[in-house]
Amino acid sequence: MTPSPQSSGHAPARVSSGRGCSRWTLPASFLVGAVLVAVSACNERKAAAPVPLPPPEVSVVTVRPQPIPYVRDLPGRVAPMRIAEVRSRVSGLVVKRLFEQGSYVNEGDVLYKIDPAPYQVDLASAEATLANREAALVLANQQAERLETLLARNTASQAQYDTAFAAKKQAEAEVAGAKAARDRARLNLSWTDVRAPISGRIGRALLTEGTLIESGATGVLATIQQLDPIYVDITQSVGELNKLRRDIASGELSKLAADTANVHLIMDDGSLYGSAGRLLFSDVTADPSTGQVTLRVQFPNPHNELFPGMYVRARIKQGIDADAIAVPQQAIQRTSDGKPEVWVVKPDGKAMLQPVEVGPVVGGNWLIREGLEGGEKVVVEGFQKIVAGTEVKTIPWRTESASEDGKPVDTDSHDTDGTENGKDSAATGSTAQPVAQYQD
Repeated sequence: MTPSPQSSGHAPARVSSGRGCSRWTLPASFLVGAVLVAVSACNERKAAAPVPLPPPEVSVVTVRPQPIPYVRDLPGRVAPMRIAEVRSRVSGLVVKRLFEQGSYVNEGDVLYKIDPAPYQVDLASAEATLANREAALVLANQQAERLETLLARNTASQAQYDTAFAAKKQAEAEVAGAKAARDRARLNLSWTDVRAPISGRIGRALLTEGTLIESGATGVLATIQQLDPIYVDITQSVGELNKLRRDIASGELSKLAADTANVHLIMDDGSLYGSAGRLLFSDVTADPSTGQVTLRVQFPNPHNELFPGMYVRARIKQGIDADAIAVPQQAIQRTSDGKPEVWVVKPDGKAMLQPVEVGPVVGGNWLIREGLEGGEKVVVEGFQKIVAGTEVKTIPWRTESASEDGKPVDTDSHDTDGTENGKDSAATGSTAQPVAQYQD
């Protein structure tokens, strides 16, 4: 059977077999196309295979042992160095006030004047009495001397001499008593000038002219306070203070020098007071209601920026940890039961959780008591991208305080003399806290 004259070269041809059967034959171009389609499908399957992702990127710090001050921010109140209540020591009518309220007065300045007339009269009377007693003493002396001469000549008896001698001694005692009365009257007259007992700034006048005051009364005329230098009384818990002392005794912390200016004040607007203070002592008695003890610090106050009763926060250095390790606060993670841990990048580049024991927060950084060693890389940012055993890519962690060359900036710029990197901290207004330094 021959193929149809209309069949083309691309159509399959049916061939007749000798047994009455027929079969189709495919042209070569069709087979080539099928092979190309199969190859293309295979390539598409290979392209759809997942591509391995690069390791996640995390920010790390390489911790190094370094000396870090043990710093605490504690509440405190400003107190005057000396305070004196001005009182009158004699009774009388206040006739004059001689000071400006709120001004600075010197010790010995006359503040009030009390009517002196009654005391002038008392002084004149005492002086007259003294003159009378002195005249009687002169007569007694002459009589005693005369009888002593007569007794030597045996023209006077011993009894007469003894009487004259006793009269002389009595006259001497009366003169001494009259002198004391005169001195008392003179002293009372001087007390009509109410003087400043100390130098300092005087407050408002509590009594005005025309007020009659009584001797020994509790009325206060004014109050004087010495404000330069000035005290700040800060409070700290007894337990924390005792632990600090134990750490210093064990050598874990180094004790600061006794004359070190190791306290800075944080004002109500967050700025630091321009001058550093010196810790004087801690009180020997704890408050039974709060369990806190008072620490007294002395500050210079030349411009009267600190007022008695003012609330402040004191940043106090209480010791130095010579080989401390610290990490940023955000690097500390917590387990379900609250135990601290950190992500550490191991030498093989994989991140693992590592439990640590933390100490206090110093300048925004946790001090690490146990669990980390120098040279370990701690993850600070990028926790969301990793799980335990994840291989990571590390980059140095940078803070806003870091310099352009990547080296950390020492923000513990307020040193013991109250200056900041050689400049007056009051001029800069810096509020930086001491923080740990890291090496990347």
